[in-house]
Amino acid sequence: MNWRERIVIDPSVLTGKPIIKGTRLAVEFIIDLLAHDWTESEILRSYPGLAHEDIQACLMYVSDLLRTERVYPAEISQEVD
Repeated sequence: MNWRERIVIDPSVLTGKPIIKGTRLAVEFIIDLLAHDWTESEILRSYPGLAHEDIQACLMYVSDLLRTERVYPAEISQEVD
């Protein structure tokens, strides 16, 4: 599955945050639920318009985003013994 089939960015919805297609549910919101120990079953029960594939698409989107992220430390600290 390609996350691009289920995740869209529409500037008129949630100020352009990535959302699950056909909803106003942000990828960020779904990831936050998972981070706070919600199970997939709990999410699907609470948001019946969602499918397993939507949650997988959110995870794949974040995975791709993090894979391409570049981090540059502002300062390199050196430990002194």
